[in-house]
Amino acid sequence: MSDPDEISNLHHPVSDKVLATVVIPNWNGAHHLPVCLDALRAQTYPHLEVILVDNGSTDDSQALVMELYPEVRLLALDRNLGLTGGNNAGFRAARGEILISLNNDTEAAPRFVEALVTALVDHPEAGMAASKMLLFDRRDIVHSAGDGYGVDGIPCNRGVWQRDEGQFDEPGWIFGGCGGAVAYRRAMLDDVGLFDEFFFMYCEDVDLNWRSQLAGWRCWYTPEAVVYHKLSATGGGPIASFYTGRNTLWVIAKNYPGTLLRKHWPWVFRAQWDVARDALRAWRGEAARARLRGQLAGLLGWPKMLRKRRAIQSARGVTDDYIESLFER
Repeated sequence: MSDPDEISNLHHPVSDKVLATVVIPNWNGAHHLPVCLDALRAQTYPHLEVILVDNGSTDDSQALVMELYPEVRLLALDRNLGLTGGNNAGFRAARGEILISLNNDTEAAPRFVEALVTALVDHPEAGMAASKMLLFDRRDIVHSAGDGYGVDGIPCNRGVWQRDEGQFDEPGWIFGGCGGAVAYRRAMLDDVGLFDEFFFMYCEDVDLNWRSQLAGWRCWYTPEAVVYHKLSATGGGPIASFYTGRNTLWVIAKNYPGTLLRKHWPWVFRAQWDVARDALRAWRGEAARARLRGQLAGLLGWPKMLRKRRAIQSARGVTDDYIESLFER
């Protein structure tokens, strides 16, 4: 662990001891924590603070951390604030200038933190650094090579389900990072704000990617930052279907520029219609019904998101052409 007095300017080399903070939201995830925290102990980057934000767990998560991982700062909340609230609480408590959001059901490769810090130090125009996420139990399968965003308003994990054969080994500029393993520059979060806690979970990272890009902060993909993820270990099913259905619409309401929405609305409408139609066809399935409820909740919450939209769009610092260059087609 590093003393906060050792923090240096982010434009200096990594050897100048930039402090990075890893924030891990946790809710009843004691069975995941040893793998996750042992991997952080093995990191090559020495100037590291780890905060575990416990969202009111009823298992032995807190006792496990206090007994076996005394170097980890435990931030115990009295209720479940979700991924958004948990991450935000950790970000506010963090001392680092680089803040890394990490799911509790992951195992980070030894150079994970070092690669993310290096990416942000080497690219001062970047506010985010995205990692390469592989499946925990099938380590040759990509879960995410950063986030993409479709012209139709549907977010995606770049490379999801593809066999890792080197096709995502080149670093470069992308739309954003997957919130399960991504680094943020504190200065960027001070500028655009933290995760939107109305989202609770799912697509909160997409929303933050949008807000950051609109404000002129870019995202650098760094494939050297490898992490293995236990897919849907702490979510999935009807829960994921509801929040994804709702929050996808909220992301559009808040962030999709009006000029581009007027241009591409047929694709956006068609994508939502296809989701609803497929859910109706699978009506007997609980996840399908949850997706429809999510879409309805998204529409009902649209006015609230439009109020947030005004501030986001008024602070926009990039052109339509730049935004269009980020779209997946």
